[in-house]
Amino acid sequence: MSAPSPPPGVALPTREAAWAILTEFTHGDGLRKHARAVEATMRAYAAHLGEDVERWGIAGMLHDFDYEMHPRAPAHPMKGAEILVARGLPADVVYAILAHADYSGMPRVSRLDRALYACDELTGFVHACALVRPGRVITGLEPASVRKKLKDKAFARTVNRQDVYRGAAELGVELDAHIAFVVQALEPVAAEIGLARA
Repeated sequence: MSAPSPPPGVALPTREAAWAILTEFTHGDGLRKHARAVEATMRAYAAHLGEDVERWGIAGMLHDFDYEMHPRAPAHPMKGAEILVARGLPADVVYAILAHADYSGMPRVSRLDRALYACDELTGFVHACALVRPGRVITGLEPASVRKKLKDKAFARTVNRQDVYRGAAELGVELDAHIAFVVQALEPVAAEIGLARA
C-alpha cells in the first residue's frame, strides 16, 4: 500500500487547527495528555535534529487521534489516515502516522517516521513511570529507573517493550540517551500532562 496523498499544494495546518482535529475525535483526558506528550517529544527531537518542528509536532499530536473511534487494529490508524487525508494533511505526516503501527505494512523510511515510532511507546511508558513516583513528577526520573520498569512485565503491561527497544534502534540512539531525552522533553509540559507538583 502506498501513502495516501492529499491534493497537491496543501499546507501544513496550524497547531490550533491540528488540536481542533484532535479534540473533535478524542474526548478522553488520558489520550489528550498522551497526544500532548508525544507532540512535545517530537518537537524536541525535531529541534535537536534540525527538522521541521511544526510538522513533527503535528504528527506527534495526531498519531492516535482516531483511537477512541477505532481502538482495534487495523482500523487504527488506517481509518484515521483516511480522515486526515480528507482534512488535507500533508502526505508525509499521514504516512508517518500510518507507519507508527507495525501492522499497517508501511515501512518507516523517513526520519519523521522513525522518530514518531520511537517517541510514541516510550513517551507513554515514561509517563506511566512518572505517575508512580512520589509527587507524580517527571523531573528527576532517571533512565535506570525506566529500564528497571521495562523489565517488570506487570508494570504498564499494555506497553510493547519490543517497540521501545526497536524504536530507539531505528532512530539510531542509545536507549538511555533516548529515555533521558524524552524525560527532558516532557519537563516543560509537565503541568499540562499531569506530571508536575501542584
